[in-house]
Amino acid sequence: MATSSIRLEKALVERAKILGTAHSRSTAKQIEHWAKIGKIMEDNPDLPYAFVQQSLIAQAEKQAGKLEEYSFG
Repeated sequence: MATSSIRLEKALVERAKILGTAHSRSTAKQIEHWAKIGKIMEDNPDLPYAFVQQSLIAQAEKQAGKLEEYSFG
């Protein structure tokens, strides 16, 4: 993975540090998470945040092999 330095507002970094700690992420990973969510939301403006969040969880569960078969009816 390539890395690069960028300038960010101090308040943003401080908030990312707090929320990152709460979610067991580094400050950088929290900012990456926000960027990922922001990109998805911009690309899909009609989708509610909760749907995007649950989609990301489902994707992670699939990658971890933790999906269960769903049967209708």
